[in-house]
Amino acid sequence: MTKTLGVLGGMGPAATLDFLAKVQAATPVSREQDHLRVLVDINPHVPDRNQQGSDPGPVLASMAAGLRDAGAQVLAIACNTAHAYAQAVRASGLPLIDMLETAGEVARLGGATRVGVLGTGLALGLYRERLHHQGLEVITLDDHEQVEFMALLYRLKTGDLGPDSQAAMAALAHRLVAKGAQAVIAGCTEIPLVLESLDLSVPLIDATQCLAEACVRACRAET
Repeated sequence: MTKTLGVLGGMGPAATLDFLAKVQAATPVSREQDHLRVLVDINPHVPDRNQQGSDPGPVLASMAAGLRDAGAQVLAIACNTAHAYAQAVRASGLPLIDMLETAGEVARLGGATRVGVLGTGLALGLYRERLHHQGLEVITLDDHEQVEFMALLYRLKTGDLGPDSQAAMAALAHRLVAKGAQAVIAGCTEIPLVLESLDLSVPLIDATQCLAEACVRACRAET
C-alpha cells in the first residue's frame, strides 16, 4: 500500500505544478491506479520567504496540519527557501522529505565536490549547512550577481519565462561554472522553468526533480 503525499505548494504556483508533473513522471506504473494519491495545498498567500520580518512559519504549519488531517502521510514542500521553516511543518507529526538534502546527495553521488548553487539568500544558507555535512564545498554568486538573480526570480514568479529570462538564468549559472563549480543545483523551484541541462557544460541538478523522485521512493516504500 502506497502512502499519500501531501504537498505544501503555491510558492509559486507554476513551480508547484512543475513539481507535480515530475512526481507523476517519476512514478513507475502499469495502470492508472498505480500513481500516488497526492493532496496539494497551493497557497500563494504564504508570506514572502525573502522579505525581512516576514514569518511564514504559522501559515506553513497550518497547511501541514490541514494536509495531515485530510489524509496525507508524507509531506513535501515545493519551495527550497521555505525549508527554513521545516520545524513548523514537522510539528504536524508527519515525515518531511528534505529537498535540499536530497539535491546535495545527488550532487555527491554524481562525484562533484565543488557545487554551485543558485537560490535565494536564505536558501543558500540552508544549502551551505546541508552540503557541508555531506562533505561538499558550495560556490555561490557574487553579491551583485545575487541581486541580479533575485530580480530575475521575481520576474519568473510573474510568468516572465521567455527567451530573455532563459538567457539571463543561463548566464548566472555559467558564472558559477567559471568559478569552479563541478555541478550546479537549481536551488529555487522557478529555476527549472527556464534552465535546462543542455544550457550547461556541467551537470544541472534540478532540486525539484530530486524531491519528486525522493517522494515517490518514500511513498512506495514498504511499511
